[in-house]
Amino acid sequence: MSTITTQGLLTGEFLLSEGAGRISREKITVAAGEALPPGQLLGTLNASGKYVPYDNAADTGAQIASAVLYAGLPASTADRPGVAIVRLAEVAEALITGLDADARADLAAKFVIVRA
Repeated sequence: MSTITTQGLLTGEFLLSEGAGRISREKITVAAGEALPPGQLLGTLNASGKYVPYDNAADTGAQIASAVLYAGLPASTADRPGVAIVRLAEVAEALITGLDADARADLAAKFVIVRA
């Protein structure tokens, strides 16, 4: 009997296009927490500037979508370095985790365009 496994989203798989070179990407610090997949929508905490999963109901800064995580991160009890798409890119709607209408507008203001 064989076991079938399903591969998760690959690094940058959500990315349709980005600016020349690495103008679309930034090194970021992601706050300690759960494992995050590539394509996770992120907000920035007002108090620390660290990135966390986008949460439209928050009032900490996380309610404003400010980036899309480029590569997945494991769960951690410590802050983690990461890379995010923060400007000048097109991303695939179906591969973005946490997307809603408000996040779509937040990203558009940063010239990160969500395509169906």
